[in-house]
Amino acid sequence: MRYSERANSCRNVLAKKLLRLMDDKKSNLALSADVTTSEKLLSLADEIGPEICVLKTHIDIIEDFTPALTKQLISLAKKHQFILFEDRKFADIGNTVKLQYQKGIYHIADWADLINAHSLPGDGIVTGLSEVGIPKQRGLLLLAEMSSANNLFSTDYTQKTLAMAEQFPDFVIGFIAQRKLADRPDWIYLTPGVQFSEKNDAHGQQYITPQKAIVENSTDIIIVGRGIIQANDPVSEARKYRDAAWLAYESILSGE
Repeated sequence: MRYSERANSCRNVLAKKLLRLMDDKKSNLALSADVTTSEKLLSLADEIGPEICVLKTHIDIIEDFTPALTKQLISLAKKHQFILFEDRKFADIGNTVKLQYQKGIYHIADWADLINAHSLPGDGIVTGLSEVGIPKQRGLLLLAEMSSANNLFSTDYTQKTLAMAEQFPDFVIGFIAQRKLADRPDWIYLTPGVQFSEKNDAHGQQYITPQKAIVENSTDIIIVGRGIIQANDPVSEARKYRDAAWLAYESILSGE
């Protein structure tokens, strides 16, 4: 099924929007913009925005954050047609994450289309976040797997995370995972740790190629960070990743 066809099976409005956007834009690339200044983040969003379907941020590492930054990100997301994903990885009891999501200095719920959370605290974390997110037509990804070496995600933990997601079809739209975990068209998989060169970094990050992520692991969206940001020409490199991931997707559709 094409991404746009899968949108028909989604109950969440954001999930429908994202899947249709991917087909319309011909992009299944997410940029992980792990930078520490507003200027750099906005520059990347504007220059690479045309190539991506998702911009992933870590807003709490921005050293000069002001509310004006998120307003500018919203504007760029509309201009270039991409989804804003704040990689907050919520991991607390429901009442606490609800406050973290809507309050504090970042007001994440006001600008981030998509967030993610660990399932470790139990389903209260989803109910807490959903009370804020559903009225704003937001979406949630649960962390089912991670790309770092020696992580503690077991098969049992992953399966229980899937079971938790099934309880919240109006809010949970998919997973952070290394591979497709269930044959359901309404769940979207985003895979981090993607580079053209399969290698590890000094802190345990393990990389796979776009081809392996999309074709072998059947994921939907590749997340690329340093492979683009640290390139001599980030825009050109982003186009290469976009083309590689899209061609991999098209090859699946054509049965090649």
